[in-house]
Amino acid sequence: MPVFRLADEIIFPDPRWATREGLLAVGGDLSAERLVLAYRLGIFPWYGEGEPTLWWSPDPRCVLFPQEVYVSSRLDRIIRQRRFRLTCNQVFAGVVSACADVRVQNGEETWLIAEMREAFQKLHELGFAHSVEAWEGDELVGGLYGVALGKFFFGESMFHRQTNASKVVLAQLLRYLDREGFILLDCQVPNPHLTSMGARDIPRHDFLELLARGGLGPDGRAEKVLLPEVL
Repeated sequence: MPVFRLADEIIFPDPRWATREGLLAVGGDLSAERLVLAYRLGIFPWYGEGEPTLWWSPDPRCVLFPQEVYVSSRLDRIIRQRRFRLTCNQVFAGVVSACADVRVQNGEETWLIAEMREAFQKLHELGFAHSVEAWEGDELVGGLYGVALGKFFFGESMFHRQTNASKVVLAQLLRYLDREGFILLDCQVPNPHLTSMGARDIPRHDFLELLARGGLGPDGRAEKVLLPEVL
């Protein structure tokens, strides 16, 4: 399949036209309008320093259905002990920076380059991007961030500086999403951390159908979501 080159107009090709690896398009900008449209269509940006802007829609798609989250007895005990204090949207920029910093400290590459951080900060200021934080005293020890539209939470990245902090954040966020009737949390691509908690691959076609039935997709709306201050 061809890779499409985006121009100034805020449009995307059909995500079903992505390559076998999931690459759909190159170019365009990271404006809030384009990003919100991308998430509505099941597309996300992912690229590194010195690369052009790349847009992806992988097949299969890794997702976590809130009602299917697996919380081990050990993790549940940590949650009940309230070892970590959980907040939402208190230090969004700090969570995004920590997600990047931890990867760099581990010798891994990060896609959270300066322009990506600025774009998500703008989405946060507009009420579309959210963070969940885990605190140990006054120290930020874990967290995640993503984009919430309608009944979908599109997870972008997470980090931990204390064992189990990010698992507690994810488990409690999913429990909240379940109570609020969310359809799924998009994980984009799998990793052992996510699959151990119930994430699984579904065909891209099914993912896009869920978006459309949930009010997003090509004809949908970009409804903002409010998260509580404390989880």
